[in-house]
Amino acid sequence: MRINGNAIRPGNVIEHKDGLWRAVKIQHTQPGKGGAYLQVELRNLRNGSKLNERFRASENVERVRLDQKDHQYLFDDGQTYTFMDMESYEQIELSAEALGDQTIYLQEGMTIVIESFEGDPLGVELPDQVTLEVTETEPVVKGQTAANSNKPAVLDNGLRTNVPPFINQGDRIIIATADGTYVKRAD
Repeated sequence: MRINGNAIRPGNVIEHKDGLWRAVKIQHTQPGKGGAYLQVELRNLRNGSKLNERFRASENVERVRLDQKDHQYLFDDGQTYTFMDMESYEQIELSAEALGDQTIYLQEGMTIVIESFEGDPLGVELPDQVTLEVTETEPVVKGQTAANSNKPAVLDNGLRTNVPPFINQGDRIIIATADGTYVKRAD
């Protein structure tokens, strides 16, 4: 679908310079002289490289729609990660490089969305939050709970994050998969 260059939004996937690119950040700019343009930070869906481009309203770009299908994470062997299509039960393998740093959040049985273009899997979309257990953290220091200070913690998947002082070793907490930050204590 052809769209104007100034209609690009974060999350859109476009075909540009013989590749598929996802818009990460956009910024509308209106210089003192000359026409307005859209400064777009793009990330290549196949190799992860980044590119900054300017698009004017007069330019047209090809917006691409990716196929999204629910899959269940089954297992990994360190190099490849195996997922099962929830409808057809077909299995698909993705390399560790294709998944990038998202592999730390994968848990057996987790439902994720695999995005593909013309049958070629490009990446995964994780749930917004995951529940993990705290394996290491410092004990709370008396009197430190009044201040809004966090302490470091190591979770059962190896992730290091900061947690509030009332979180102890063995507690289950909810973490945001977008940036690995503490959200709340799990019930």
